Amino acid sequence: MNEFCVHILGCGSAMPTTRHMPSCQAIEYREKVMIMDCGEGAQLSLRRAGIKFSRIAHVFISHLHGDHVLGLPGLLSTLAMHDLGNTVHVHIFEEGARLMQDILDVMCHGSAINVAWDIVSPEGGVVYEDRSITVTAFPLRHRVPCVGYRFQEKPKLRHLRGDMAKFLEIPVSLLPDIKAGADFVTPDGRVIPNDRLTTPADHAASYAYASDTMFSEDVIRAVSGVDVLYHEATYAHDRAEKATVYGHSTAAQAAEVARRAGAGTLLLGHYSKRYEDTAMHLTDAREIFPNTIAVKEGDVIDIL
Repeated sequence: MNEFCVHILGCGSAMPTTRHMPSCQAIEYREKVMIMDCGEGAQLSLRRAGIKFSRIAHVFISHLHGDHVLGLPGLLSTLAMHDLGNTVHVHIFEEGARLMQDILDVMCHGSAINVAWDIVSPEGGVVYEDRSITVTAFPLRHRVPCVGYRFQEKPKLRHLRGDMAKFLEIPVSLLPDIKAGADFVTPDGRVIPNDRLTTPADHAASYAYASDTMFSEDVIRAVSGVDVLYHEATYAHDRAEKATVYGHSTAAQAAEVARRAGAGTLLLGHYSKRYEDTAMHLTDAREIFPNTIAVKEGDVIDIL
């Protein structure tokens, strides 16, 4: 099991093709699996990726266009048949929650599935938090209400130097505070600075998902400093005018977001059916942001 990674399960756009599946990703974070959007065929892609359905704890939906949400009823229906007993949290707009509940009332009547509809505001905000990670929604600029999501690890504790702890006979009860940055005061009153007792904490990693959006200054701010950014790139430069018409981005615009946000790596996806390959997308993006990957189904991106 990876500590923090993203499985690309679908990176096509609205029109079906034999090259790509509709939008879907699985984010592995420690023991949890979190699904990001759920287009048609998501279950098959999950099987191919070897991801156990029993580990799915959260589903985050960016918006209610079919290529991002029509796989959700089938996934929830399958989870109901497995009778896993755990609660699946679906983070979705209020309208989507009502619609999906109506579908489940017909498809899964009397099942034991526990679905918690966690309503997401189109204006964004924190949608999930535990002791290790915070997930924040942020508005995207599309033809309908749409949000992206940022997965941000919380600051980690510093690493205790065991040799110093043993030499100074530091009480076990004080170790959590020292890992959090506190100095140690010896019984005779000497202050031992924390940097002599510990080594730096591991980096707090971050991942952002920006699907179905035009170029946006707000998105740049929302994904500032992110380690890995997935940003839709429906078109290359040859069809840039269509991006404006349909509320999407070009590969060059995605690269400009990554560059100005100071991202570490850019992932391109959500390709129009008009393209046989991603060569033009990559060329356009790498001229602006060299560390760009044009993802495909089956890719696994290690965020750490």
